[in-house]
Amino acid sequence: MTGLEELTDRLRRFARDRDWEQFHTPKNLAMALAGEVGELLAELQWLTPEETATVMDDETAARRVRSELADVMTYLVRLADVLKVDLVEAAHAKLDVNAERYPAEAYRGSARKAPPLV
Repeated sequence: MTGLEELTDRLRRFARDRDWEQFHTPKNLAMALAGEVGELLAELQWLTPEETATVMDDETAARRVRSELADVMTYLVRLADVLKVDLVEAAHAKLDVNAERYPAEAYRGSARKAPPLV
């Protein structure tokens, strides 16, 4: 069992043991995920680019960032579990699409967007 599978199973049991599965609808989990992403953003919002690059050097800030990242991860993993999406497979598939949309030789060092998918 991979680390992601272990986490998925642990989150599933955590929700079941508390009878929270009834609340873990895709909509509710997606909304909770969005809220947690907002909390992560709040940790970085007013920092300069240089400060964000070293935010993990400050143990207090690092603890908050790790906590928010964990919240984002747990809601994402739980949402994927409820929707029966293999996150690793989905990420690889998306990376394959992006490799075609953003060929390295054409996009190296560039932040421009690719043309929209048809």
